[in-house]
Amino acid sequence: MTSTVVYEGNLRTVCTHEKSGSIIETDAPPDNQGLGERFSPTDMVATALGTCMLTIMGIKARDMNLDIKGIKIDVEKIMKADPRRIGGINLTFHFPDSLQVDEKQKTILERAANTCPVMYSIHPDIEVNVTFNWKPEMIIG
Repeated sequence: MTSTVVYEGNLRTVCTHEKSGSIIETDAPPDNQGLGERFSPTDMVATALGTCMLTIMGIKARDMNLDIKGIKIDVEKIMKADPRRIGGINLTFHFPDSLQVDEKQKTILERAANTCPVMYSIHPDIEVNVTFNWKPEMIIG
């Protein structure tokens, strides 16, 4: 089993990861009758995409002896109505100034991010836009 999810009332759930015991709480968002004090389930989907992309980049970076610590992704989830669903996810990568890569490494990292398992699991009707904000001084060679 992966996790358990318990409904706490007031549109909140508590999710427990079976192996580690770590906990995530969710709330319905204010525009859907919730408190919005925690990630919403749809926030979790969009955020899962970002975490998956960074995880797969991390694997490739480790293989290339690159330290990508400090990469930040701004995640924007766009909702649609009728039926209520995620219509789009925008991800903007920001790289630490200390990161130096050549063109080949840059391509490998971007390709790794775009081929993570969650990306492959996103329904084709969801428009995903990814922006990699590499600064010219980060690219060597």
